Amino acid sequence: MEIKKERNENVLTIKVVGRLDTTTAPELEESVKESIEGVEELIFDFEELEYISSAGLRVLLSTQKVMNKQGSMKVIHVNEVIMEIFEVTGFSDILTVE
Repeated sequence: MEIKKERNENVLTIKVVGRLDTTTAPELEESVKESIEGVEELIFDFEELEYISSAGLRVLLSTQKVMNKQGSMKVIHVNEVIMEIFEVTGFSDILTVE
């Protein structure tokens, strides 16, 4: 997995490339924690995300809870495979997916 971050004032975009699973989820969680302070809009770009496991979903959920207090969060460029996982797990109702 590769994480690319781009910050523009209060907006942080995190692009996740590859697989977000049990092995890589802690890395994303740590990356989010160290860069989320002062962020009012968080964007996850999943254009190149191939797979997400329950561990990855847990990171999204905990990040959503933080962002509910300090701003907004959305997920963009979600492919069919990831969208199906979001729908089956109910995450499509929890997250803002564009």
